[in-house]
Amino acid sequence: MATAPALDLPPPFRLVTLREVGDAMAHATEIAAEEGAGTLVHVGRFDLAEFAIVLEPDEPLWQARRVIYAGSAALADALAVHAPPERPIAFDWPDAIRIDGGLVGGVRLEWPVGADENEPAPWLVFGAMIRTVAMGDEEPGLRPLSAALEDEGFDGLDSGRLVESFARHLMSAIDVWHESGFGEIEKNYLARLSPSLPSPSERAFTPVFDGLYGGGIGGGIRRSIDENGDLLLQRMTGKEPVRHSLVSALSRVSWLDPETGAPRK
Repeated sequence: MATAPALDLPPPFRLVTLREVGDAMAHATEIAAEEGAGTLVHVGRFDLAEFAIVLEPDEPLWQARRVIYAGSAALADALAVHAPPERPIAFDWPDAIRIDGGLVGGVRLEWPVGADENEPAPWLVFGAMIRTVAMGDEEPGLRPLSAALEDEGFDGLDSGRLVESFARHLMSAIDVWHESGFGEIEKNYLARLSPSLPSPSERAFTPVFDGLYGGGIGGGIRRSIDENGDLLLQRMTGKEPVRHSLVSALSRVSWLDPETGAPRK
């Protein structure tokens, strides 16, 4: 592990760099209580942008988990700066990120086991992993449900530059949240929320949407995020929204391949 700053991060971020074999999320969670807010753990890999940041929100835990939406929106905004024209960036709720329909990675959120829901948690850790380069002998297009930044035309966007851009966008998102409320974060996130169900081959990985309204969450469905982070979907003619628990959904990382430790292909 190295701690010498190698990235241009704005204050109050403090960089911890791990070698390729490191696990940013696990390490950030391990040191969160000691190192505190602003600690950003980055893994120096060629094929993945992998990082995690320690946060200390002042809201009670049941509300503070909404930071996953702020982090996701910040990451999407950072990607959008470098995206080629007509390369849409979208979210599969609550944690996966797609570019032009192909899965590039996603985000995670951890908090202390047993933390009081009605008190601010000692820490939260927001982590992310984005596939920058497709490794292996497969030709582009053989796995249409997955993608890598290089294949999508993000020329020259390496892991370090993406993390630097993310850090600045996250600071901006948190400032907006504090000054204007969560509504702007919600609007930014929902604008990129995928309008349709995953393909049949992927529904096993995203059970929250399986069978939802039969065909998708696009036209005729009002989408919103509750105070506790749950996703609410309501037909325009319906009386009560269908609630999907954020805590339950985060119990399994939908985009991560547990065998490879990288985004699914």
